[in-house]
Amino acid sequence: MIETNRLHIEPVNQGDVQMIFDLFTDPVCIRFIGDRGIKTLQDAQDYIDEKFIKHHQQHGFAMYKVALKNGQGIGICGLIQRLENTPPDLGFGFLSDFRGGGYCTEAAQAVLSFEQQKHNHSILLAYTDPENVASMRVLEKLGFVKQQISRLPGQDFDSVVFELKPNCA
Repeated sequence: MIETNRLHIEPVNQGDVQMIFDLFTDPVCIRFIGDRGIKTLQDAQDYIDEKFIKHHQQHGFAMYKVALKNGQGIGICGLIQRLENTPPDLGFGFLSDFRGGGYCTEAAQAVLSFEQQKHNHSILLAYTDPENVASMRVLEKLGFVKQQISRLPGQDFDSVVFELKPNCA
């Protein structure tokens, strides 16, 4: 679907269950993204159905699998619609062996460009843990601007809210 110099980005599907399991059981992912209750491969399959496939069918965008050109899945990146009355937000997560190599920024730039061509969002948001310095750096490289710290519905921890106005850049 989306190609960069090093990456192939496509919708998450049931063939990605092991990568999703590995990602959402990684302690760093749990720390910064939250525990999604994925304890088994079946949990990962159910999560893919509900949070990736169904979301894409409802909104026309979702999180995508990020893979190296050889097909190895290394993470996820995409847009999600948390609440119907708020702008979509950019999210990402990468397996531990692929953090810090620029893959996240490369994938996010490609996804943002692709989604803007399809949907032309006037505002995009992003949320991250106040201690997740690496994610904040990525968001700032992408042009997101820090807005505030708040709690998302259903969460018991603070998130830094970032905003991007793609058409104003």
